[in-house]
Formats: sequence, C-alpha cells, structure tokens
Amino acid sequence: MEKMVAGNGLLFPILGFASCVLFIYMSFGDLGLNSFPRQLELDFVKRNGTQFTLDGKILYINGWNSYWLMVQSVEEDTRPRVSAMLQAGAKMGLTVCRTWAFNDGGYSALQISPGQFDERVFKALDYVIAEARQYGIRLLLCLVNNLQAYGGKTQYVKWAWEESIALSSSNDSFYFDPSIRRYFKNYVKAILTRKNTITGIEYRNDPTIFGWELMNEPRCMSDPFGDTLQDWIEEMSAFVRSIDKNHLLTVGLEGFYGPKSPKKSTMNPEAWASTLGSDFIRNSKTTNIDFASVHIYPDHWFHDQEFEDKLKFISKWMFSHIEDGDTELKKPVMFTEFGLSDQNKDFQLSQRDRLYQTILDIMYKSAKKNRAGAGAFIWQFLVEGMEEYVDEFAIEPWGRPSIHKMMVEQSCRLARIKGLIQQSGNLRELCSPRR
Repeated sequence: MEKMVAGNGLLFPILGFASCVLFIYMSFGDLGLNSFPRQLELDFVKRNGTQFTLDGKILYINGWNSYWLMVQSVEEDTRPRVSAMLQAGAKMGLTVCRTWAFNDGGYSALQISPGQFDERVFKALDYVIAEARQYGIRLLLCLVNNLQAYGGKTQYVKWAWEESIALSSSNDSFYFDPSIRRYFKNYVKAILTRKNTITGIEYRNDPTIFGWELMNEPRCMSDPFGDTLQDWIEEMSAFVRSIDKNHLLTVGLEGFYGPKSPKKSTMNPEAWASTLGSDFIRNSKTTNIDFASVHIYPDHWFHDQEFEDKLKFISKWMFSHIEDGDTELKKPVMFTEFGLSDQNKDFQLSQRDRLYQTILDIMYKSAKKNRAGAGAFIWQFLVEGMEEYVDEFAIEPWGRPSIHKMMVEQSCRLARIKGLIQQSGNLRELCSPRR
C-alpha cells in the first residue's frame, strides 16, 4: 500500500475529484432526464366494453379543463401556474385534465408552419406531461381546434392557400383537401413519436397521457349530411391507431344528433344542431374510436329558456347519450366540457352550483349502475393571476368553496364505488370521514 501511494502520488487527488463529481451528479442529476423527481409508476388506461379500466379495475373520471397548460409552460415566470394547477387538481382528487397539444401559427406557436416546430414550445409540452406525472394526473390531449383560437383548421387552410396548393379557401377544406390532410398527418406523427426531453419517453408510450382527441368540437357545415367529416374521422383515427396502439382515442364531439338520426328532433337543443355536419352516433361508432365525447352548454344552445328548463334539458341530454353508449355504441361516454356562463341575464352563482351538481349527480348515478357514463370535465379551472385567460366560465377552485367541495365529494364517491380509495394514499386522506 505504501508502495502504491509512493509510486502514484496523484491517485488520492484524482479519487477525491472523482468522488466530488459523483456526489454532484447523484445529488442533482443531469439537467435533462434526471432533473425531475422519481417518476410515479403508471399503467395505461384501457377500455372494456362501456367502461374504462386501470390495472384491471373499473375507472370513473372526475376531470377538468385547463387548455392553457402548454402555452403557460413556455416562459419560466408563468410555468409555476402549471404546477399549481396540477397540484390543485390532485388535491381535489381529480384524475384527468383535458388540455391543448396544439398551437398552430401565431404567438408561441408549437407548429410555426407545416411540419416546422418551435423546440422551445415542444419542451413546454414535455414539461406539462412530466409535471402531470408527478401529481398522478393523466392528460386528455386535443390535436387541433375547429375554432380559430390557437390556429385551428383555419390556419391549416391558410398555409395551403399561401403555398398555392389549396383546393378551396373554405375552412371546411381542412377535411377534404389532400394537402391539408397530409399537413395534419405529419403533425400528428410528430406529436405521437415525440421523445420527451425530460422523461425520455415517447408520447405514444407514455401512460401519463389518458388519450387523444382528434379535434375540439368538429363541425363541417358545408356538408350537413356528414359524409365529409365522417370520412376524415375514419382516416385520421386509423392513422393515429397505426402509430399508437397504447392510448384511447375520441373524436371531440359536442354530441349533436345528425339529420338521419331519429333523435334529432327529440334530443337536440334546436333544429340548427342537426345541420352542422356531425352526428354523435355515426361519428362515435367509427371502429378506431374508443369512447364518445359530449359537451354541455345549455345557455349557449338556448336563448329564451328559463334556468329550470335548462336543468331539465341537461338531464334529458345526459341520459340520452349514456343510453346511446350502452345500447348503440357499446362504448364509454365522457362529458368532456360543461359550463354555465356568468354573462347570462340574471346570472347567479347559485345557479352554477345547481347545474354543476346536477351533472355530477347524473354521472355518479350512471357509475353506480355500471352504465356507460364514464366521466365529466368542468370548463375551466384557472389559478390566480391569469386574468387574460378568464372567460365566462372560468373558476379558481379554491376561490369558490362550493365548487371545490363539490369536486372533492365527486372524486370520493366515484372512488368508493369500486373501492379505489384504498389503492390511493391521496384519496384515503382526502376522503377520510375525519376531514
């Protein structure tokens, strides 16, 4: 030993330096894959007939919408809002957040031009997914907007028009123009095969993602009979499935019945609802679509109804779609947006409480009876200091105690149905009778 030290005078300093480097690495990790805490072990949510399953047990969803997570993750000074929102959702026992996985053109665009991405914004989406995993929240990620907000189908048509390859200037050419379909497929492939720079997991292999939504509220009014939209759904759902066989897939429908549906005159809010080019039954029956989606906005759909009549409509609307899931579709039905505007004449906060409680009660009753109603998502939750994102439905959950309490109670009673409380330390604490 003395001989080794004498013959290698630099050995101890080298060992000391190496130990120091090892300590720093073990303490902080590298700045990429190891900068997050240890990842929670998650499995993929699956479908068994009309119900979702997780680890072989039936799963019911109490969720929410915060569409803004990606854009708020781009800048360091707004990123804490994302963590705060996901943490708040977890503390209410919520399990899935619906959010945008697109921003086409414009400010902080993810897709700057067809197939061209801003890596800084892509890393923001990486962050959203990695952060959601830390709080045990899954994400329902929407791939494009029917509306113009955040680009939407309008931006795709504009790109094709600017390149002088568009067949039409109509926004609905998004569905039938081969060049635009190719734009969208390239985008979808880039999203699904993206390797998260934080977790090292490709999106298509990440169980943090609950599922994909093809489009937010698709409509094709140039073809009210619905063939154009149906062809697009069939093609795009098959394309998604060819790349990603792990995740659930939905269309993103509002739930209106089409012109050939016997329910168009009895269940739609008004006659216009059957002329939008969508059909809840036909679209949701598509082979590669795993679950149906429905929205609930009675105050936007009716203009002269009294509040009590809107409550009656909601019950009829929800029961009709749950029945469809059970008998026609044989698939789960998720109410992926619901809200009551604070811009209504004579609006009262108590009305919002009653309407939301009605929706959650119907969802709970469906779950208790093992029916197709699989979940509901409030629109929308924000955190403090986000005035620029406040719309007529926005709620800071801890600023509205009645809504906060309602959401916690829904999380607990849904979990109790199948005994899931005992499997989650968070739910055990949240739903304890001593609270």
